[in-house]
Amino acid sequence: MTAVAATQDRQNIQDRIAALQATIAEKPDGVLESYAEQHGVSMRVALECLPGDQAVFVDGTRFEDIWADLTTFGPIVFIVHSADGVFETKGSLPPGSSGRGYFNVHGESPISGHIKADRCQAVCFVDRPFFGRRSCSVQFVNGDGNIMFKVFIGRDDKRELLADQVASFEALRARMQQK
Repeated sequence: MTAVAATQDRQNIQDRIAALQATIAEKPDGVLESYAEQHGVSMRVALECLPGDQAVFVDGTRFEDIWADLTTFGPIVFIVHSADGVFETKGSLPPGSSGRGYFNVHGESPISGHIKADRCQAVCFVDRPFFGRRSCSVQFVNGDGNIMFKVFIGRDDKRELLADQVASFEALRARMQQK
């Protein structure tokens, strides 16, 4: 790539980021995946464009520590969001263990599987409005800037966030920022 082409590419990315920031400012509680796709950026970039401390990143090497803490939260919503659909499972996160190249999730929960935890480059604690309501999630980001999966704080029957889980989320975020 020539120096001119590299400069143009950087400007193009900067323009897309500026446009994304304007979109978020105009409609701060919209679907970030849609915004990222609309502006041709990764979800990591979209998260980085959130204002203030709505997105707090920690290193992905903290994966197992964060997962272990999340197993104590009680019923959460586990989401995998791809270009082809949004898949949601409600339940408590079961414990997991590393083996054969995967973080293996097993236990008495509808949530189970095998995660390539070594692909996790960052974990993002997201606290932002979503369609008019506060939303708190822990999002696991791979090296491509895509979201591996998300863990959302549960809600009660009135669609309010569970206060004990919010407190646990805030405490976990604070602990992870200190390390």
